[in-house]
Amino acid sequence: MQTTFNTSTILSHVPGYPRMGAARELKFALERHWRGEIDEAALQAVGRELRARHWEEQRLAGLDFVSVGDFAYYDQVANHIQLLGCEPARYGFSPQQSELSRYFRMARGAATATTATAGAAQAEGHSSGCGHGQCQHEQPDGAPAADAALEMSKWFDTNYHYLLPEFSAETSFALASQRLFDEVEEAQALGHPVKAVLLGPLSFLWLGKVRSAQPFERLELLERLLPVYGALLSRLKQQGVSWVQIDEPILGLDLPPAWRSAFETAYWQLNQAGAQLLLATYFSPLEENLSLACRLPVAGLHVDGVRAAHELISIADWLPVHKVLSVGIVDGRNIWRCDLDAALALLQPLLAKRQGKLWLSTSCSLLHVPYTLAAEAHLDPEVRPWLAFAHEKLAELAVLKQALQGAADPTALAASRTAQASRAHSLRLHQPELRARLAALPANADQRPSPFALRQPQQQARLQLPAFPTTTIGSFPQTPAIRAARAAYKRGELDGATYAQRMRAEIADAVQRQEALGLDVLVHGEAERNDMVEYFGEQLEGFLFSSHGWVQSYGSRCVKPPILFGDVRRPQAMTVDWTVYTQSLTDKPVKGMLTGPVTILQWSFVREDQPRRDTALQLALAIRDEVADLQQAGIAIIQIDEPAVREGLPLRRSRWDAYLDWATRAFRIAASAAADATQIHTHICYAEFNEILPQIAAMDADVITIETSRSDAELLQALRRFPYPNQIGPGVYDIHSPRVPAQAEMVSLLQRAASVVPAAQLWVNPDCGLKTRGWSETESALRNMVAAARQLRAELAPA
Repeated sequence: MQTTFNTSTILSHVPGYPRMGAARELKFALERHWRGEIDEAALQAVGRELRARHWEEQRLAGLDFVSVGDFAYYDQVANHIQLLGCEPARYGFSPQQSELSRYFRMARGAATATTATAGAAQAEGHSSGCGHGQCQHEQPDGAPAADAALEMSKWFDTNYHYLLPEFSAETSFALASQRLFDEVEEAQALGHPVKAVLLGPLSFLWLGKVRSAQPFERLELLERLLPVYGALLSRLKQQGVSWVQIDEPILGLDLPPAWRSAFETAYWQLNQAGAQLLLATYFSPLEENLSLACRLPVAGLHVDGVRAAHELISIADWLPVHKVLSVGIVDGRNIWRCDLDAALALLQPLLAKRQGKLWLSTSCSLLHVPYTLAAEAHLDPEVRPWLAFAHEKLAELAVLKQALQGAADPTALAASRTAQASRAHSLRLHQPELRARLAALPANADQRPSPFALRQPQQQARLQLPAFPTTTIGSFPQTPAIRAARAAYKRGELDGATYAQRMRAEIADAVQRQEALGLDVLVHGEAERNDMVEYFGEQLEGFLFSSHGWVQSYGSRCVKPPILFGDVRRPQAMTVDWTVYTQSLTDKPVKGMLTGPVTILQWSFVREDQPRRDTALQLALAIRDEVADLQQAGIAIIQIDEPAVREGLPLRRSRWDAYLDWATRAFRIAASAAADATQIHTHICYAEFNEILPQIAAMDADVITIETSRSDAELLQALRRFPYPNQIGPGVYDIHSPRVPAQAEMVSLLQRAASVVPAAQLWVNPDCGLKTRGWSETESALRNMVAAARQLRAELAPA
């Protein structure tokens, strides 16, 4: 006999929605505001219009709530810094400064240096965690300059960058921003049922960084923070908000006992505010935190039903039946169409256990996927039915809800089955020759001919570089002329020969500027590249590209991730002609610039029908072949960028070793085609690397360039504990800010670097590529950087 339930208790919602707009309206409005072309009122009008449009889309899709509080002009964590009244005192904000101007000052820094970092080396500290929100971020270091931006790091294991709150023993909190409450009123005025979205207090503290001269445990701030959260929840309840989604993604991490214990204390106190709380976790299984999450005094629990599908039955058993269970059954991180039959098979037993009470959602915020497929008229017709972007994922939730309520849409379910079958049987997914090549790789395929100690003198003899050699990471400003030429070429208004001629002219200009600045190792500037991953994906088999599939990376910066749907193969050389041309323009060495296999993997929407390890090895072979061709063409330095190698680290430490084993092996396979006299560089940035320095060293790059300036060079403290064996270039200025640091500031950082790294191993470079900057600030900063290197040569260069 079939059990029947009151299925009116099946509701649907999403944890968050993309904020940039279908045509990236917010991006362009932000950049116009930063250029002084529109004022704050005009920017805020764009924000209101986008929020109204996105809420209406959620309503039309049949969601039972619209999410309010997920919108941000730069970053949702930065929103909370202002909401909770803890803007760092170092900025010296005055009451006359508007909230938005303060917000952008924290996010972007000031355009020019007004202070210099003190030259004294900071005290050695202890960092007991890692990046992407996993780490403790504890450093007893001094505060950065007053005009420096907040540090950025990756949001857990995504390519989204968040701004780190700064804490000290003196940090205080207060309900200090009206923005969230105004947005609630906006949604209510439009007739929408509101679910407010907040970052929870423990995750907010965990994601921050201690900036204090003395060691300090930021969990001590919880007692001060909770009353502010209580006041916030009470205010939302007074506004008539029926549910508050309070995100605590750190429940998917390995938490110290004190932090786990603090959850119960905190949520018993927050429960007194009387708001209905939907505690939300995502990106990871709960594991040892499962029973804790289920017993907290909240009205409901949202879990990631994609990454933690195996836990769903246990959660349904542990969670008291009077509480709401929200299952993120549609993948919010990837663009593959949901297998609706498989999803329903997971949901049906949960529905029975919950006696018909179940909420349906995406696994996490849809911030991490493109806006809609509607504009993708030119996508491959075979692959397009396999995909679902944010807008289409709303429709998938509606179909699942209808099916569970006994009103299944046979047409939608049939379309899902057809798409799944088409993808499973496509001949384009597998290349037998490639798989045979992988299977035949020898055990030492990831080894260079000789160890670094034998390679280094051969490279020095070939390159003849000075001490503290200067270089950049790879890209130079993508000027309006470059972008216009690329757009005209894509529209068919420029033929290939004319486009190539214009790009060569840009390359020649970049070389001339670098020589005038006095840089030692040059780059071609990547004028011809739209994106460091997309450029390579366009030339590799197994990829396809959307026309409008933009995803926010940070601030106004959007990327268009490739769609990696099949086996990867390199049909022909991808960079050799551009690099050889550049080398012909100068007697100085020019770096060949490649993107590494792990970064291409991480920054693409990746097939999930095979292990990511296997896809990474396919990519490694493609990059290996390019290394061999560049070397054959006479290029002496080849950089294989891997900024995402840390980002891919699993959130649970028990899975770190397996990932690091295949990720570092993939890099070594890509690099091992290089002879001893060919110098291999890699670049890593914007994440915490301190705990995996031995594994980074195991990549065996001859030179690594790495971000240090925005994190106040805390990596250098880690190098005291683990002496890096090869050469290293700690970034001396933050390229994500328009601020131009002074020569003295760079000298200070390099002096501190030289106190922990032998001078003969140090390079001098920016934190990252310069694509997003303008030429004026770029040349000013690089001029100071070259001068700093020359000063260090005079002071510290080995005899």
